[in-house]
Amino acid sequence: MNRRPSRTTRRSRTGIAGTALAALLAGAAACGPSGSDDDTADGDAGRSFTVAAAGDILIHPELTEQAGKDAKETGKGVAGLDFDPIMAGIKPVISKADLAICHFEPVASASPKGPFESFPAFIVPPQITTTIKNIGYDTCSTASNHSLDHGATGVTNTLNALDKAGVKHTGSARSAAEAQKPNILDVKGVKVAQLSFAGGFNGHTIPENKPWLVNQTSIRAIKAAEQRARKAGADVVILSIHWGREHQPTPNAVQLDLARRIAKQTGINLVIGHHAHVVQPMEKIGDTWVAYGLGNQIARHEVPSGLSEEGVTGWFEFTERGGTWDVRAKYVPTFIDIPPDPDENGAVPKGSVKDHRLVDVAAALRDGDGLSAQQRARYRLAFERTEGTLLNRGAGQDGLEPLNPLP
Repeated sequence: MNRRPSRTTRRSRTGIAGTALAALLAGAAACGPSGSDDDTADGDAGRSFTVAAAGDILIHPELTEQAGKDAKETGKGVAGLDFDPIMAGIKPVISKADLAICHFEPVASASPKGPFESFPAFIVPPQITTTIKNIGYDTCSTASNHSLDHGATGVTNTLNALDKAGVKHTGSARSAAEAQKPNILDVKGVKVAQLSFAGGFNGHTIPENKPWLVNQTSIRAIKAAEQRARKAGADVVILSIHWGREHQPTPNAVQLDLARRIAKQTGINLVIGHHAHVVQPMEKIGDTWVAYGLGNQIARHEVPSGLSEEGVTGWFEFTERGGTWDVRAKYVPTFIDIPPDPDENGAVPKGSVKDHRLVDVAAALRDGDGLSAQQRARYRLAFERTEGTLLNRGAGQDGLEPLNPLP
């Protein structure tokens, strides 16, 4: 893994970014993590930072085709592929966070020219890792059901691609030493560790001679990983976990049980879930926020379900109070625009979108003078349905709210 400077060091215009973030959060019911009225009243607020975290990044062939089309328009990218325009809509949120966490689900190719493969054993263009970096991500979890699609070689190629792009990672490893080294980032002077685990690997088994290749979920393994991170100096530990049933917006019994065991038996400060490809609720268990499923960050399933185009970026505000960390949770509904397939005459419905694009729903509705009536209706549905799902385990009572409200 590359050890990178803190986000404060990397961003020279810290004051400007702070001002922009303050403006972004203005009007929200809960105050920001620092300089808020609550902090003044409490008188004991210490260090603070923000975290943005999103769901699955899974590059299907249609997205690669879109990146090729966009490269012709932008004149940028590598080997004729530019993924930046596809994901640009979420950059204003991701780039404002002090720490941004992605989930990289597939295997990356060793070459920007391929070969590439889709379901069931993914090999995707490594150019997507550059886009992940460009929109502001700092670190990615890599333990997923697809981690072992192409064995140890696939793991190595994926981590090499992330390294080359300058994105830290955890969850899979190229050596025993790498697997044992905690992924710790310096975030505004706070040492934040990211852990990553997955429940299974699509029928593949972890090689007996390489048990460190990818992290398989168990409460014992999670506890041990947290202990290593704490021993290495971590002030905060965030768990990324690949779990649940695909395309099910309700967390299953295994998720609910494990979430409670994590909250009660570990000191993990935040749990970020993915794998379902649809949004699942958030819930606060004791002092621990659990995002059961953040849906897709970017994907293009063969048969889009309506729910699979909807996702959410979790926004978490950490503030140190009296030696403990207070976490406030917010959310940013997202949507993936997918062009319709043409009919037998090559025509598409009037007003249809022309390109695959990841959309910040509230921002698009607020700023999108050029939106069609169809887009406005679809984005509003995505926001309202995402909100309803996120709140259906009572998270609203614990302060969960949108980062920016529906216009």
